[in-house]
Amino acid sequence: MLDFRVETFLTVCRTMNFTRAAEELHITQPAVSHHIHTLEEEYGAKLFQYQGKQLFLTESGKLFFQTAAAMYHDTLHLKEAIRQQESRRRLCFGATMTIGEYVMADAVSRLLKWDPEIQIRMLTANTHELLKLLDQGELEFAIVEGYFDKEEYDSLVYCDQRYIPVCAPDHQFAKPVSRLEDLLGERLMVREPGSGTRNVLERALEARNLSIRSFRHITELGNLNIIKILTCAGTGITFLYQTAVQEELDAGKLVEIPLDDCALSHEFTFIWRKGSVFASYYQEIFRRMKGAGSDGNRMENR
Repeated sequence: MLDFRVETFLTVCRTMNFTRAAEELHITQPAVSHHIHTLEEEYGAKLFQYQGKQLFLTESGKLFFQTAAAMYHDTLHLKEAIRQQESRRRLCFGATMTIGEYVMADAVSRLLKWDPEIQIRMLTANTHELLKLLDQGELEFAIVEGYFDKEEYDSLVYCDQRYIPVCAPDHQFAKPVSRLEDLLGERLMVREPGSGTRNVLERALEARNLSIRSFRHITELGNLNIIKILTCAGTGITFLYQTAVQEELDAGKLVEIPLDDCALSHEFTFIWRKGSVFASYYQEIFRRMKGAGSDGNRMENR
């Protein structure tokens, strides 16, 4: 269904290099150039431009990409839907690590009760990686905590979560603490760049003209459980969603750091490619995961 020239365009968008795109598609570089030139003639606009040696999408190219990516995603979904007519339904989606580990168990359980024959595959990664997989058609939808381009994805708010600073009960602070800035002398345990959990903290700090680097000591770790273990051991402080540390809070292994100027919360968001013809299907899956009927769910075309 998808025009081969559109596939070429999407491959160039992914690689931003005509030669690498040709290698991935197993065609010649002149053929790639010809496909792009044909699309530009058909739509009457330049899709790419060079700035020095770097290739960029034009504004027209960005608009074309939004529609082409949705078409590509829908084509893959349609092929899978047709293939499943004579077999069990499959569902492949993504979740950021905090959501996957601490929120999705109930949601997956609801899906399995709704359709005991469904085959589910959930991938966990940071928001940046999930958006990439979604654009490539590897995922049908994703539930993310990080920020995304609201012009490229439709979304539904899955839930809102408190985002809190925590430490060990016997943690010794460098100075009395009542404001966010008072924590800058502490060792901050934080996720890697690109993590949605980290992005929330970065936004809160930016609002105060601060950054992660404003902390005196920083330890970056790609594993949430290691961050919690080290924080419980008193090696530093961290900021995490309350749902991710509720067990430790209940057991007295961690305590919330009270701050007068920092009441943070953040939405977990269910997203899919904007303009998808399968939007109603994704909304139905959303309702099933939430355990709600068709009424009372808020749709946001962001």
